[in-house]
Amino acid sequence: QVQLVESGGGLVQAGGSLRLSCAASGRTFMRYNMGWFRQAPGKEREFVAVISWSGITTSYAGSVKGRFTISRDNGKNTVYLQMNNLKLEDTAVYYCAAGREITTLPASYESWGQGTQVTVSS
Repeated sequence: QVQLVESGGGLVQAGGSLRLSCAASGRTFMRYNMGWFRQAPGKEREFVAVISWSGITTSYAGSVKGRFTISRDNGKNTVYLQMNNLKLEDTAVYYCAAGREITTLPASYESWGQGTQVTVSS
């Protein structure tokens, strides 16, 4: 397994941008597909985006497609989530996760970070 640490969250006005980072420890980062999930208060954790180990394949939730971009730098053991045109409904704790499959299902991921709060204000 890998250990994951997210950063980059914060408070931003609607329409603004943030870039989240997720740093992974260990030399096995390249073996994992990486996902971003989010969880708002009182709601279930939901899929945001996933990127394959090579970075070639990506997939997004419909609610963020065209606004968010997932990317990775295997040389730096880091995955990113660029979030543009943020909306109030994007407010949540954002988590990165590592898994063996390219999937939207949280249960399929092996390792999780501790999360970073993103708050979008009007």
